[in-house]
Amino acid sequence: METSSPGNHSAHFGTARKAIVAGVFAGLMAMLLCVGGCGAPGEPVPPSPPIPTAITDLTAHQAGDGALLEFTMPGKTIAGEKLTAAPTMEILRGSLGTDGSADAKSFRVVDTIPGALMSNYIEKGRVRFLDPIAPEEIRAHTGATVVYRVRARVTGKKTSADSNDAALKLIEVAAPIEKLDAQLTENGIELRWVAPERASGGGPIAALEAYHLYRGELEAGAAETATKDMSHVVWKAPLLQIAKTKTPDYRDAGFDYGKTYVYIVRSVLTGDAPGVESGDSRAAILKPVDTFPPAAPQGVVAAVLPGVSANAFVVDLSWSINVEADLAGYHVYRSDTQGTAGQLLNQELLPTPAYRDDAAMGGRSYWYSVTAVDRAGNESKASESTAVEVGGVTP
Repeated sequence: METSSPGNHSAHFGTARKAIVAGVFAGLMAMLLCVGGCGAPGEPVPPSPPIPTAITDLTAHQAGDGALLEFTMPGKTIAGEKLTAAPTMEILRGSLGTDGSADAKSFRVVDTIPGALMSNYIEKGRVRFLDPIAPEEIRAHTGATVVYRVRARVTGKKTSADSNDAALKLIEVAAPIEKLDAQLTENGIELRWVAPERASGGGPIAALEAYHLYRGELEAGAAETATKDMSHVVWKAPLLQIAKTKTPDYRDAGFDYGKTYVYIVRSVLTGDAPGVESGDSRAAILKPVDTFPPAAPQGVVAAVLPGVSANAFVVDLSWSINVEADLAGYHVYRSDTQGTAGQLLNQELLPTPAYRDDAAMGGRSYWYSVTAVDRAGNESKASESTAVEVGGVTP
């Protein structure tokens, strides 16, 4: 049996003590390191920029010398979070490849709409943006197909995926009508213009198929701004087509006095794709004021009836009703002398074509006339006077 000597015990004890010291030291270092950095965050990591979802409902059609694009603006990010501000929109235009599909390498950013201005292009919840195309370019590439895509971005680095493709075929259109005259008459607003003779790109045009007339309404006080710059117009009612005509004139009888209207005309060439219009004519701005009185009442008749007391009589008057849409009522006049207007008998307008004069005296002659008044306060000429001989004895 092997036995250990005192020297062996001392050696073992020294080795064990060194191991314990080393372990304790390592533990203390680990604790110190943990206090300084264990579980603590490192440098702050910036959040990933939001990326809007891709647009999927882009459409495009030609409007004058340009492409009118319509789409719904994205409202969420690809992570499903709501966008807190309107994104900036990039408009890309490209062409078709030899195989008839969109050539991905041909697309270029042709316009950018800053997010702060997006509200200027939203109508009925959709973005409407006109990408202008030079008339000379359309003339040089008539019949060619252009393709559009749009994409959105919140920052300058991260954009959404491209939208769906929207293609249109370029058509040469007539030059915009340079002058549109609007004159107020008693029968309506008379609009006249001169037919265009050239295409917008300068070349000859085919026969004109039709003119499309549009009318919009401005907010009160916006006429002066609209005269200078139609792009900053404040609309009360946007432009809507009110007529289609083959001649360069039109009478608008469906307006209201006191409103401020804007008129424009667009022409359509024979043989164009259906509905492809020229650019807008110069705008005609008009605020019609009613200065036209109604027609004089016709057919005034009178009947003398006995009054409630002796020698008192009632003259019962009636006449044909006026047909004016803005008629407010009637005034009745009585004169003791033929050929003069005489005295106004009713202070309030009569709503119906009838009146009873219960102050007629026996033994007198009267001449009655009637006028019509419209809502603007215009009073017509007097009707032909109707003579009445009242019986009885003059007091």
